[in-house]
Amino acid sequence: MAVISGALALTACGSNGGSHSSGSSPSASKSATAAAGASGIACGKAAGLQASGSTAQQYAMKFWIKSYTHACPDIRIDYTGNGSGAGQNEFLAGRTAFAGSDSPLTADQVDRSRKVCSDGGQAIHLPMVGGPIAVGFNVPGVDRLVLDAPTLAKIFNGQIATWNDPAIAQRNRAAKLPSTPIQPFHRSDSSGTTDNFTAYLHAAAPDAWPNAHSKDWTGKGGKSAKGSADLASQVQRTDGAIGYVELPYAVDRMIHTVSVDTGAPTPADANVIAASQAIAGARTAESGGDLLLDLDYATKASGAYPIDVVTYEIVCDKGNKPATWPATKAFLAYVASQKGQENLTFQGYATLPAKVMDRVRAEIGKLS
Repeated sequence: MAVISGALALTACGSNGGSHSSGSSPSASKSATAAAGASGIACGKAAGLQASGSTAQQYAMKFWIKSYTHACPDIRIDYTGNGSGAGQNEFLAGRTAFAGSDSPLTADQVDRSRKVCSDGGQAIHLPMVGGPIAVGFNVPGVDRLVLDAPTLAKIFNGQIATWNDPAIAQRNRAAKLPSTPIQPFHRSDSSGTTDNFTAYLHAAAPDAWPNAHSKDWTGKGGKSAKGSADLASQVQRTDGAIGYVELPYAVDRMIHTVSVDTGAPTPADANVIAASQAIAGARTAESGGDLLLDLDYATKASGAYPIDVVTYEIVCDKGNKPATWPATKAFLAYVASQKGQENLTFQGYATLPAKVMDRVRAEIGKLS
């Protein structure tokens, strides 16, 4: 099994359920102020926030919400992990205070956001958390598996059908590979995890995966599952299965994960240290308050795990909902703060570069 570092304190959550705090009555405002002072967390005006989107950040969001609402009990936050595509659509329909997405909005979607953001505002992206997309497998008798991008692409495109295929065997000579049929699983919902996984396949193995990356699955064959938790459960219970999920889901179910041969001297394991190293090499693209990271999926840097995801919180640069914006801004400020970021590795997430988070904190202060 690939070594999994920094993911020791994980708590299970539902496949498409929400992360929330029950909050408290308005009479708790005085205690909220005191708690905020003691914890160093600034609380916004009492409100109930609805947010949705990325399942990649589900564990992080649960951690953030628990910590924040403990200090600020007048604020209730309900986050539904229903996939990046659904989160984007709900935000653009004006139903949520912010969206979580592992894929940026398209230019057309940004144009649509101007109907939701008042005062001439539009949606922007705030990168908040990163992490590895683990390729989990369930092959009885096999604990460690090394695969490269072309082999992964052919597995998920139905071109390699059994676990003892020569393309797999040549990198795993010590493993007793069975003739078991390969059962690849992919996401059925519109998913930023799918978008980033297929972006990796296309960048690192364009001949084997000529399809452009997409939030919707474009590979051939395989079985589908809705949400990361369900996909991970399917891999866990199915002999011969393989599927892609964010690291915390694999850790929570003790699923073995693929080590990726990138061409570096040593295959890269799916862990937060290797993911952080890869994400540190990302290029940044800024436009106004927008901040996007361009990941190098084809990296060959030693120790860098190439299949990664960055999750953005999507809000308006101005013209956010007046009733919930003070609480939303305070929550996002906490999430981006050193306090909010400091324990993410223990939730199975990679740290974003310090210069990126400094930029995010500065931008949050300008939003209205």
